[in-house]
Amino acid sequence: MITSLLPAASPITELVFGDSLFFPPLFKVVLLGFFLWLLLHPLLRDWMYSGEIWHPTLFDLSLFILCIAASLGLLIIG
Repeated sequence: MITSLLPAASPITELVFGDSLFFPPLFKVVLLGFFLWLLLHPLLRDWMYSGEIWHPTLFDLSLFILCIAASLGLLIIG
């Protein structure tokens, strides 16, 4: 008789299964967005930190969120 340490209907099994489904795609999107941000940030740094448009920290955070959204679009398309 084969016994399992975790029964099939235990909450930990559902948690492990959920992590395997949802964590890797989210991690890929954030990682790709971070690398996209690393490419764009030096190009826009002087303009962002001049304060002529918006608060520099908010602008930087908004750029990061836009990079994450763009990377999600890139991963969905191709």
